[in-house]
Amino acid sequence: MSGPETVLVGSGAGFSGDRLDAAAPVVRSLIRSGRPAAIMFETLGERTLALAQLARLENPERGYEPLLERLLAPVLADCLAHRITILGNFGAANPQAAARAIRALAVRIGCRVPRIAVVTGDDIAAAGLLPQLQAEDGGLLRPDSVISTNAYLGAAPLVEALAAGADVVVTGRVADPSLALAPFIHHHGWSPDDLPRIACGTLAGHLLECGAQVTGGYYADPGIKDVPDPHAIGFPIVEMAADGGFVIGKAEDTGGLVDRHTVTEQILYEIHDPAAYLTPDVTLDVTGVTLAEAGPDRIRVAGAAGHARPERLKVTVGLDGGWLGEGEISYAGPNAVARARLALDVVRRRLGEGIRMRGDIIGLASVFNDDDGRWLAQQAAEPADVRLRIAVASADRAEADRAYEEVLALYTCGPAGGGGVRGGTRRRIATESGYLPRDLVRPAVEILE
Repeated sequence: MSGPETVLVGSGAGFSGDRLDAAAPVVRSLIRSGRPAAIMFETLGERTLALAQLARLENPERGYEPLLERLLAPVLADCLAHRITILGNFGAANPQAAARAIRALAVRIGCRVPRIAVVTGDDIAAAGLLPQLQAEDGGLLRPDSVISTNAYLGAAPLVEALAAGADVVVTGRVADPSLALAPFIHHHGWSPDDLPRIACGTLAGHLLECGAQVTGGYYADPGIKDVPDPHAIGFPIVEMAADGGFVIGKAEDTGGLVDRHTVTEQILYEIHDPAAYLTPDVTLDVTGVTLAEAGPDRIRVAGAAGHARPERLKVTVGLDGGWLGEGEISYAGPNAVARARLALDVVRRRLGEGIRMRGDIIGLASVFNDDDGRWLAQQAAEPADVRLRIAVASADRAEADRAYEEVLALYTCGPAGGGGVRGGTRRRIATESGYLPRDLVRPAVEILE
């Protein structure tokens, strides 16, 4: 599994906001391998895509991953020098602008200007397909207040981009595993109809897509599931053979952990039906997957099965969700909980009936709390340090602003000893899912020289 017949794909990011120094150790490991390699950057979620659409509306040259230049600056020159292909959905709502930013970055750091492929076609509103969007039951979905509508594309246009000699492939919304599947298909020459191999490549992409989740990050639980050196956690790398067998490990000389437990947790992540995980490329069945130790921090994965890909593509619809206003203030010392409860009551009375408000006392009731405060009312603990959080949801920004305004006023309007006020108001995005017949969605590949 470590010979020249394998191709390596590493993860450089698992979400928007991931560690900016994580990709460099991955690239160093890929270079040392001396084998064909690629690195994928998965930075897109339903919320981040809708926010990117808003950013593009405000500035036509924005709407891509806001940390794009900082993500690529440490690795772009090395990837180009060693022919390590970069694939990322960091194009978000504006892949063309992201490509221009990458080209400008190359000029700025003095490396070769890359051949960049831009994959489009996921924005179904731009393609005039919104009227044909289907709900789960097959009926037409006609959402109001639409901000974004993006179909999950598969690996095919990315494979086309790689065949065109792209150094960097920039996409908007593609299925996360497809970012890894594409270089596997390209290097090994797999047919899209070779369901067993496409299933293996999709499973490998699923393991890579969340970055350090599979190398111990989201797995860590001190004293129960210990992970070495999480401050320097290494991101994952898959070695894929032509027959679909693969080993998953992590970047060399890094912290973290890859074992049967971390891999099992990531396999099951977000999978509602282990026998039928729907992706644009294949319906993945992981019920027969086996894991075996292949060395320190290396797990051999086998047994993925594939069934026919769905006839419909999933579409994420971002909707205008109004505004969310927040305000926080801390209370500490004797009787801190009682003072926080009084502050909450003051704000609730000040806001009055008809306003959708939630009050949490962090340190007493927050995650398990409910909007009506029933959980909070049942808590009898007396921590000496708590933080009151007020949140107001409204279609009216001025109404949402009152959350911070009323909490700020508690400084002198009481109760006693409040401090550390902070807060603000931001736009809310609601999402729902729709579906389109596959043959209506037409991805396109544009080469930016």
